Amino acid sequence: MELAHNLLLNEEVYNQLGEVQKAEFIFDWLSYLEKLLLATSRSDVKEKQKTLVEQLLSLLNSSPGPPTRKLLAKNLGVLYSIGDTFSVYETIDKCNDLIRSKDDSPSYLPTKLAAVVCLGSLYRKLGRVLVNTFTDTVGNILKAMKSAESQGRYEIMLSLQNILNGLGAAATPCHRDVYKAAKSCLTDRSMSVRCAAAKCLLELQKEAIFMWSTDLDSVATLCFKSFEGSNYDVRISVSKLLGTVLAKAIISKHPGSAVSRQSIRRLSLEEVLELLGTGFLRGSSGFLRASGDMLKGTSSVSRDVRVGVTQAYVVFVSTLGGTWLEKNFAAFLSHVLSLVSQSHPKATQTQTDAVCCRRCVSFILRAAIGGLLGEKAQIAAAKDICQAIWKLKKVVDAVMNEGNVETRVGSTDVMASQHMLVCALQELGNLIYSLGTTAAPLLQDSSAGLLDSVISVIQHPSIAVRLAAAWCLHCIAVALPSYLTPLLDRCLERLTVLKSSPEAVTGFSFAVAALLGAVKHCPLGIPHGKGKIIMTLAEDLLCSAVQNSRLSAQRTQSGWLLIAALMTLGPAVVSHHLARLLLLWKCVFPLSPKDLETEKSRGDSFTWQVTLEGRAGALCAIKSFVSHCGDLLTEEVIQRLLPPLPCAVDLLIQLSSVLRTYGSTLKTPSVVYKQRLYELLILLPPETYEGNLCALLKELAADLTASDIQVAASAFLLPPLCHQDDLVILSPLLQETDHRFIEEQLLLGNGIACGSLEYDPYSIYEKDVEGNSVPKPLPPVLSVISSAVKLFGVVCAHVGESQRLFILEQLLDSIKHTKGARQQIVQLHVVSSLSSFLKYLAGSKGHLGPEEMRRPVLALVMGALESPNPLLRCAAAEAWARLAQVVDDGAFTAALAQVSFDKLKSARDVVTRTGYSLALGSLHRYLGGISSSQHLNSCVGILFTLSQDSTSPDVQTWALHSLSLIIDSAGPLYNMHVEPTLSLIIMLLLNVPPTHAEVHQSLGRCLNALITTLGPELQGNSTSISTLRTSCLLGCAVMQDNPDCLVQAQAISCLQQLHMFAPRHVNLSSLVSCLCEILLDNSVLVNLCSPYLLLRRAVLACLRQLVQREAAEVSEHAVMLAKDSREELTSDANIREVGLEGALLTLLDKETDQKLCHDIKETLNHMLTSMAVDKLSFWLKLCKDVLAASADFTTVTCVDTMQEEEGDKGDDASVLTTRNDDKSYPFTNPRWATRVFAAECVCRIINQCENAHSAHFDIALAQEMRKRDSRNDFLVLHLADLIRMAFMAATDHSDQLRLSGLETLLVVIRRFASIPEPEFPGHVILEQYQANVGAALRPAFTSETPPDVTAKACQVCSAWIASGVVSDLNDLRRVHQLLVSSLTKIQAGKEALSHLYNESASTMEILAVLKAWAEVYIIAVERHKSHRQALKTTTYSEDCVRNESYSPDGLLDLVHADLGTLSRLWLAALQDFALLTLPSEFASQLPVEGGAFYTSETSENAKLHYYNSWALILHATALWLTSTGFVVADPDEGASHLSRPVTPTSMCQGSSSGAMVKSPEDVCTDRFHLILGISVEFLCSLRSDATMESITACLHALQALLDVPWPRSKIGSDQDLGIELLNVLHRVILTRESPSIQLASLEVVRQIICAAQEHVKEKRRSAEGSISILPTILYLTIGVLRETAVKLPGGQLSSTVAASLQALKGILSSPMARAEKSHTAWTDLLRSALTTILDCWDPVDGTHQELDEISLLTAITVFILSTSPEVTTIPCLQKRCIEKFKATLEIKDPVVQIKTYQLLLSVFQYPNPAVSYPYIYSLVSSIVEKLQEIDQRKPEDTTELQIFQEGIKVLEALVAIAEEQHRSQLVACLLPILISFLLDDNALGSATAVMKNLHDFALQNLMQIGPQYSSVFKNVMASSPALKARLEAAIKGNQENVKVKISTSKHTKNPGKNASIQLKTNFL
Repeated sequence: MELAHNLLLNEEVYNQLGEVQKAEFIFDWLSYLEKLLLATSRSDVKEKQKTLVEQLLSLLNSSPGPPTRKLLAKNLGVLYSIGDTFSVYETIDKCNDLIRSKDDSPSYLPTKLAAVVCLGSLYRKLGRVLVNTFTDTVGNILKAMKSAESQGRYEIMLSLQNILNGLGAAATPCHRDVYKAAKSCLTDRSMSVRCAAAKCLLELQKEAIFMWSTDLDSVATLCFKSFEGSNYDVRISVSKLLGTVLAKAIISKHPGSAVSRQSIRRLSLEEVLELLGTGFLRGSSGFLRASGDMLKGTSSVSRDVRVGVTQAYVVFVSTLGGTWLEKNFAAFLSHVLSLVSQSHPKATQTQTDAVCCRRCVSFILRAAIGGLLGEKAQIAAAKDICQAIWKLKKVVDAVMNEGNVETRVGSTDVMASQHMLVCALQELGNLIYSLGTTAAPLLQDSSAGLLDSVISVIQHPSIAVRLAAAWCLHCIAVALPSYLTPLLDRCLERLTVLKSSPEAVTGFSFAVAALLGAVKHCPLGIPHGKGKIIMTLAEDLLCSAVQNSRLSAQRTQSGWLLIAALMTLGPAVVSHHLARLLLLWKCVFPLSPKDLETEKSRGDSFTWQVTLEGRAGALCAIKSFVSHCGDLLTEEVIQRLLPPLPCAVDLLIQLSSVLRTYGSTLKTPSVVYKQRLYELLILLPPETYEGNLCALLKELAADLTASDIQVAASAFLLPPLCHQDDLVILSPLLQETDHRFIEEQLLLGNGIACGSLEYDPYSIYEKDVEGNSVPKPLPPVLSVISSAVKLFGVVCAHVGESQRLFILEQLLDSIKHTKGARQQIVQLHVVSSLSSFLKYLAGSKGHLGPEEMRRPVLALVMGALESPNPLLRCAAAEAWARLAQVVDDGAFTAALAQVSFDKLKSARDVVTRTGYSLALGSLHRYLGGISSSQHLNSCVGILFTLSQDSTSPDVQTWALHSLSLIIDSAGPLYNMHVEPTLSLIIMLLLNVPPTHAEVHQSLGRCLNALITTLGPELQGNSTSISTLRTSCLLGCAVMQDNPDCLVQAQAISCLQQLHMFAPRHVNLSSLVSCLCEILLDNSVLVNLCSPYLLLRRAVLACLRQLVQREAAEVSEHAVMLAKDSREELTSDANIREVGLEGALLTLLDKETDQKLCHDIKETLNHMLTSMAVDKLSFWLKLCKDVLAASADFTTVTCVDTMQEEEGDKGDDASVLTTRNDDKSYPFTNPRWATRVFAAECVCRIINQCENAHSAHFDIALAQEMRKRDSRNDFLVLHLADLIRMAFMAATDHSDQLRLSGLETLLVVIRRFASIPEPEFPGHVILEQYQANVGAALRPAFTSETPPDVTAKACQVCSAWIASGVVSDLNDLRRVHQLLVSSLTKIQAGKEALSHLYNESASTMEILAVLKAWAEVYIIAVERHKSHRQALKTTTYSEDCVRNESYSPDGLLDLVHADLGTLSRLWLAALQDFALLTLPSEFASQLPVEGGAFYTSETSENAKLHYYNSWALILHATALWLTSTGFVVADPDEGASHLSRPVTPTSMCQGSSSGAMVKSPEDVCTDRFHLILGISVEFLCSLRSDATMESITACLHALQALLDVPWPRSKIGSDQDLGIELLNVLHRVILTRESPSIQLASLEVVRQIICAAQEHVKEKRRSAEGSISILPTILYLTIGVLRETAVKLPGGQLSSTVAASLQALKGILSSPMARAEKSHTAWTDLLRSALTTILDCWDPVDGTHQELDEISLLTAITVFILSTSPEVTTIPCLQKRCIEKFKATLEIKDPVVQIKTYQLLLSVFQYPNPAVSYPYIYSLVSSIVEKLQEIDQRKPEDTTELQIFQEGIKVLEALVAIAEEQHRSQLVACLLPILISFLLDDNALGSATAVMKNLHDFALQNLMQIGPQYSSVFKNVMASSPALKARLEAAIKGNQENVKVKISTSKHTKNPGKNASIQLKTNFL
């Protein structure tokens, strides 16, 4: 193809090519030539002009196809306009000669047509240069038209259009001739000719004055005729012509002489409107004839005429423009409404006509008001509509006030007003809906009385008006949610008061239902209690229905309608009324079949009518319940729903007999009952009614084949059963268009009404499937068929196979036994049901059944495949594929394919060939598995052949569509067919006439599928790929040049695919130019761009993809196109100024299609992301212009009032208040939604700058860089604009815009708060805007502001205060005061909070206020801390003292005043949150009345608000508790205030006097666990949507909590708690990579470790700590003692034993043993230790170790003497100790005996008798005996002497201890022993030293005892003379010696001091 890229045709190459390649080569050359001629110098062109002209003219004779001839003509025109024109006359003559040729053969036709097209192009380009020849040319063309076929007429009309365009006024001589020819073509049988004629006449009217003056009537009549039998394209073109001509008749100034001006009368608006109205009401027939027919009541305007005229109305008013409409709106409205008035009864003579006409009127009003007027003008229009409603209401009132009830209801005047009122009310609703909250001033305007006007007609006699008024209220409520609850209350009140008026009962119940339907569109909801009121009222209506027969039907319908509407509020509301609902449901049907039989025999027609109405209503209510409350459908509820169902089905079966008995008046109620039952059963699982399946199936079959159905409504039955991709080959009406609302009536056919609300009042609360317009239910007769078809699919799939077979054969027979139109209806219903069945089976993976089931199914589907109805064929093709899918058998599938092959080969009729070709494609779509190469080859071969059948465009269309399906499903298998398929597509594109647009559309789909199949391979460089790619691009170029919009859409879609796979090979410049030309085509009116919605969607989808990769390039190409294009395209001037981005914003403002708006936004977002930083000023200006264009400057100027304290800061505020009114804004009155998007864009721009250069947020750097290069642009330099935009948005009437404005303000504050002001050190740049911020926030705190706006404003307030921008407390108080007012409001109790919204809205507002305060408090505490830190490091800081009112603690002081209240509220909020986050199994334990700030009924809605707020509140609460040190300051705080603080939900309830008062310790513990529990619960299971803010705040709360000792002691003392917290933090560190979160986590870890360390230290100081280590120490001490206590020679103790005993004494005497907390544990442990020592005596493992008894006995004595008595006095231990002493006394070892006496002495002397007495009682006798033994055998050595001495000491000690009464006995024992050792003088001299010592010892002791116990002593002496004598002798004999001894003994405490056993340490 590169060889074609020359100025001259390369004839050598051309001649070597085949026919198909030649056509491609020529087209490619011509495409290239068109671009090359414009780029080549004039001299070069002239040089080769002659050759080029010859080559071009020679191509005329080569039968060029339509695209080629168009391109050829264009090149000729361009060539002569650039080069010399001397040979142009020859060219024109040659073309004329070709046209005059008598050759009528088909082969010559392309040459003739090419000549016609060339002439048009030459005259268009050269214009008046050719003025001398044009009369001959036009004459010649017009003459040729007489014998031309449709293609010829089409091309001639377009050629004449071009000639007229080129010549302008110079063509006047031929105007009449052209007009005459075009008139005939405007009613041509070919639709494309009509379109071409309309375009020709549109061109003609520019200069032909007669068309919009003298001949205006005939032009209008001609257009009306053209509408008859027209298609969508014709209606678009002709309505454009008619509307333009009529508009011109009003606004044009007539040129010419004075004579001509006098002869032409200018028409008034009324006359022009009357002319249009004539067409709408009477069609194209003459006035007289129409009048005659009207009198007879026979004539009816065809729908296509009416729809065409409707579109003409829209074009007419759009041409005149919004300003004109604003001035003339009242007249326009009056006229449009009059179209459905009773003055034109023909328009509304049947309900069907009335509904269709109303739709047309609504469309006109919506397009005019919604499309042309700005918001202010729309508000004015709404007032005019209100006035119209009032006028119509007065007419009705006048009639209704007449006495005779009978005459008034049927009055003509009443009926006359109904359709006008319906249209007015629906438009008013739509208008307010589109205005949203900007309509608030309109509703507040008492002079308009809008609400009163709507409510006044709710009692209109016409049900349609009542429903329209209700729907209007619905729209008002959705637009202005604050009106929802008041309107609901008002309607409920009227319904209660006016229960005796039938109109009021139905009207106000409609209104309540419509308002309930609005709740789901209003996030703020309605108060929960309304549900109970409505349910009670509904029950009352149902119960009172039987009391008054005049009201029975109305009350029954209203009662069930209210219940059904109530169900839309969802499970949260309905769950409270479920029991009542189920009871009503149970009561509405008879309990048994017997009761039903009895019922049938009673009553009359009226009671049955009411009964059926009630039961249908009940079914509808249950259907609504199942639809909207799925969560409540538990097994138990389903079981309670089931009992009435069998009876409902029984009644269904018996309806026919009821109808026969009671007459046809029950026909409509019975149809409605059927429909309701079917709809409910479709929703329920089939298992719930399995007992009734067979009966149902028979009833459904009967319904579908009933003899009384007259209408074949395939247009609504079949599309859902067809594949959506297949609908494109059918009527354009099935596709989405801008005119779908009115075009739909043509789709349904003349006999069928469009959907309308009065056909099903129950739909008033449902969301419309098509968006937000009024619901449009079809008549019950049609709806019931639709429901029956759906239900048949479900039921048939669940019955037994035999029953299924029987029904299918029965349905097949029913078709055979009918004929004609009746057969078509039955076939339609049967095939629809079968399709529904197969679709259900395939979806549920079911099976058809045995083979015999296939026969009837196949017969039914094959019959439908050959039906004349294309829609039925389409559905049958889908069913054909579904059948193969459910049978799932390869052989069967192959057989189906073979049947299709055979039929296609043999059949010659269009119907069969189209049906079976689509069947093949559908088979491939669902079963790619049949794509074996053999099948694929056969399919492709057959479809290739069919697609070239030029005799039938339909066959070509269907075959090509089927081929596209096969290409899509075959995937890589199709590669071998790619080249031939592509050649076929190109060949057909170049040859199929443009009039067959549907063929071109299918070709486009094939090309798209091929490009997808090739995919990324298209990037390749091989010759074959390059050829394929070139062919694809050539195909796209051909389609781009096609006049049909949908073909252009296909071209764009193909180029989009190519750009995705091979971007380098798509010329971006030309593609963007093409897209922009379509998008911004100013020649198309109705304020839309292309009239084809699908083309606009394709353009935007492509643009969206392009800007994702190359946004900057796309933007540049668009601007270049605008600069290079012709001046006449006025929209291009706009693109020059605002760029593609601005043009898209303008389009967004005008566009209504949701998908398209989404794509526009996405495209702009991608462009913004890529380019906003580089084109900063441009983007900001764009956003500012949109926001400023309709800003209410009365609100903006109020900023000035806030400047009085600001001194010279007014300059910055003036940015917001001054506006140059002379300047024309590029955006005129943008809608609120567009302004919201602009505000969102501002936020995105700021975010984009964050990732760019740092100078965007550094003013000093930005200014410096701007000085270096003026092109440098930074965001910080536009701060004034950012503030201004945020302010304008935040103070708008639109709540959505206010929210966006506040969000923008929030972003600005957060991003710019810390940027210093270089000119004023110590200040920040935002400080100068503080008045503006305050002024922007203040309106959000007024009483009428909705909670969501106030909540957002609270967030901005806290951000502003926390930002630190304002340091002056006086300035800070302005914003702080707003928060204070909010806090006061939420404290004031329930009465102060709004009752307009759901309780959860109050929760949202309260929590937003608390969160804002929390943020402020957190910042205040942080600043206070940092200031204290600063004071530690420096004494004075200049920055800290900016002015005298600055105080670092000032903010904390501000908050402190409210801290008491805040802390209570925060704690309450946290407790609520803790309750709400409990798992569902604890639901029963939650408070019945709810929490502090939520009610139990709205807990689910409230959860979200708590999730958004809890984290900062938690942090603030932790900080507050830290500041109090967990000391309960308020004496009342102990009284369980934590659970119910003084809050909105507990106010006025009174405190429970019986509540247990908690101690301060308990209160603190509760708070501690609350904060810790919330934190751990959150951190241990972090959700994916957990914000950084929440995690950080939670960790900071833990840090604050652990900053004070008391919580740390709690953590330290509870080891499990600390470990759990550490585990949680470990998981946080592992799962979150943010350094700040990890650092915060580690800080908490550090605090936990500190807490543990503190706890250990405390334990060390504390007695309790000793318990843990005491066992170890005792074990070690006793262990050492036991192991080292072995006997040493001489009774010595080892040093280890000595150390052990010393340690033991230290342990036992520790004060911790007696401390209150540890005493018990110590006692137990010491007893165990003593037991261990006692056990040492016992042998271990049979071995007996030689232990040292002295060591062990000493240890026991240490225990007895050092521990508290209760350790050793328990009997078991005491007994064992005594036994050990006894046993030791018996040991013969003297050393042991001595030590034992010494130890016993210390024990006996123990002051506590409880310890010592048991030892004395047990051991004293043994001691005495031992001493007596010594006395008898006399000591022989020093050791025995010492033993005796120690024993005597023990007895002496006992004497001292003994009580008085026992002492004499002891002395009596002691004295004889002592005296027995005395020696007389003789013995003393000869005694041994031992005996002498003994004598001295005894005497010395006696001398001491005597005086001490003299009486006892005397008594003993007296009783024993021998003793006395011995004593006296001893005294006398040794008197002197004794004196010395006594004096010595006084100084000697221890007489055994020289003994060998001497302990170094006193252990006792």
